[in-house]
Amino acid sequence: MTKLGGAIVEALVLEYGKSEVLKRLSDPMWFQAFGCVLGMDWHSSGITTSVMGALKRALNPMSRELGIFVCGGRGKHSLQTPNELLKIASQTGLDGGTLVRSSRLAAKIDNTALQDGFQLYLHNFIVTDSGEWAVVQQGLNDASGMARRYHWHSTAFNSFLEEPHAGVCGVNQGLILNLTDRNAVGTRNKIVDITAEHPEKMLGEIRKIVLPRHHEVTSRDVNMKRLGAVLTVAHEMQTKNFDDLLLLEGVGPRTVQSLTLVSEIIYGTPSRFNDPARYSFAHGGKDGHPFPVPLKVYDETIGVLRNSIEKAKLGLTEKQSAIKQLSVLAQTVEKSFVPGPFFENVIAKERNDAHKYGGMTVHGKAQPPKLNSGHQFNLF
Repeated sequence: MTKLGGAIVEALVLEYGKSEVLKRLSDPMWFQAFGCVLGMDWHSSGITTSVMGALKRALNPMSRELGIFVCGGRGKHSLQTPNELLKIASQTGLDGGTLVRSSRLAAKIDNTALQDGFQLYLHNFIVTDSGEWAVVQQGLNDASGMARRYHWHSTAFNSFLEEPHAGVCGVNQGLILNLTDRNAVGTRNKIVDITAEHPEKMLGEIRKIVLPRHHEVTSRDVNMKRLGAVLTVAHEMQTKNFDDLLLLEGVGPRTVQSLTLVSEIIYGTPSRFNDPARYSFAHGGKDGHPFPVPLKVYDETIGVLRNSIEKAKLGLTEKQSAIKQLSVLAQTVEKSFVPGPFFENVIAKERNDAHKYGGMTVHGKAQPPKLNSGHQFNLF
């Protein structure tokens, strides 16, 4: 996850600049899709901890080159954020005091001004050497066992106290006390004036994204037309038929499938990320849903992406263009693709072949099927 996550961010910086990285991280749907591409359980709150931990390990060693720093983390690591920011400020000339204040305000607002039943336990502050920043933090509701993630981007709001979130990801809990709602300005002023009157009416709801509680990936969680287009590119189109994709010669269909989804993570528009479970079909999930993580494919994906990045740094952008072309091709196929009842066949085939690709879950290595039923997997 550290290797692939770092490579994807490097590719984003090369293509769009470091500001785009912060914009993507502050988009809940892109973040969830990104976690799926990295092999995390598609619906799990663990995506936040794992993705941000991987990015901190990947990006901080090359922060001088990229100009991006990741601070904080889960539990006790979140408490180190102010010290980490002050150290970065001393290296870059940024205003450390302002950065520390922004970090603390974001956490305080999501714990206090926004009273939704979730207690923060994770706080990550991502900052560039130009002073632009994003926050990804997560809270837990002890009663329900559910998590809620809060995303901030410094360029996306004008005031910490008026609808500052770039997005909030969690299940609707009903009416909440939200003192950052634009309609709450009167209430905030009353509080500042130290009135004894307690607000009686809940004020608004934050923008929400609902992820279902069930663990497995089902067809209703995925845009079948888009998934079918990706599989068509990977399994039915011969890459040698496309001049740009000749540059990926030697990469098999299964890796092309993963690279197509990685390509979309880098080059896709926000509207492409409304079914994050689809990105689980890049590298599976560590819990085995929808299938074990194919480590050989994962390593090939990292290798191809890293190779394209290193060549792009030298001014050789052919491989980078080829990877970009994969997402363009999938979108072209999608226009005419008519999805059939292929979903269960896709998962069955992936699980059946998992041992060939070094499949791994938290429970151990994927094993060959016990019985060879002779079934043919007709994906389409």
